[in-house]
Amino acid sequence: MKILDIKSLVKIYRSPFLMKKSVGLDGLDMEIEEGEIYGLLGPNGAGKTTALKIITTLIKPTSGKIKIFDKLGPLEARKRIGFLPENPSFYPHLTGGELLVFYAKLYNKNLATNEVKEKLAMVGLKDSINKRLGGYSKGMIQRIGFAQSIIGDSDFVVLDEPLSGLDPLGRREIKDLIVEINRKGKTVLFSSHILSDVEAICNRVGIIIDGKMKQVGSIRQILKRDIKYVEIEFVGINNVENFSKFGEIRAESGVNFLRIKSEKTRDKAIEEIIKKNGKILSVVPVKRTLEEHFMRAINE
Repeated sequence: MKILDIKSLVKIYRSPFLMKKSVGLDGLDMEIEEGEIYGLLGPNGAGKTTALKIITTLIKPTSGKIKIFDKLGPLEARKRIGFLPENPSFYPHLTGGELLVFYAKLYNKNLATNEVKEKLAMVGLKDSINKRLGGYSKGMIQRIGFAQSIIGDSDFVVLDEPLSGLDPLGRREIKDLIVEINRKGKTVLFSSHILSDVEAICNRVGIIIDGKMKQVGSIRQILKRDIKYVEIEFVGINNVENFSKFGEIRAESGVNFLRIKSEKTRDKAIEEIIKKNGKILSVVPVKRTLEEHFMRAINE
């Protein structure tokens, strides 16, 4: 089942004073299947946050079609969505425990004290149940924000930059939690500038540029043909200077490494190694990272 189905979505912002308009989305197409972890990528101003606000029914599109949970209306869909906005802001006078109780009631749920403690411990805030949010650091606000986004046991969790402001340990913990709730049957959509984290946990990614979906697919599909070079590791040949005609050659502790940028050259190099009675230890294609692919997509 499709959790989300977007066709030709357009959002135009108009200034009532300057009589100017800016395009937030320009014909966005997007689909998310049930049970996915979907990463939404794009440079600043590409339309990611606009898309997430429309998906969570906080703003309306100018034109286009959007279906959430097949055909649910905005109010019904909102009951089944958990949302963490970018730069979340909460009532500063509430404690962490009070905040979770408050948000749980919006889902018609009454949390017992032990459940509140469990949720706070899950996001690394077990000692902050009685601390007022006004005294929370940015990283703590991100953690409590993630906790409130899943407090309603929602089927669809939408996270806008959930790893922002977290230290490496915090990022690891939140990533693990995203994977954990996904294993429990929740569908997750999140945007992030930390592309290595997206690469680590997402089933599929979509790259938005200038309000349009430029690329979409699994990490494997996107990076399948994106090979930077092939590295051949071999031994048994002492004089390897002649191999520089194939590519970059280096030697480390008696092992030779030949870096080649084309398949045709790779095959010729392998023939030459075998001809000279060398022993090939490995032939490894080195692919671009998602971050390198993303930067190339932007430049193109």
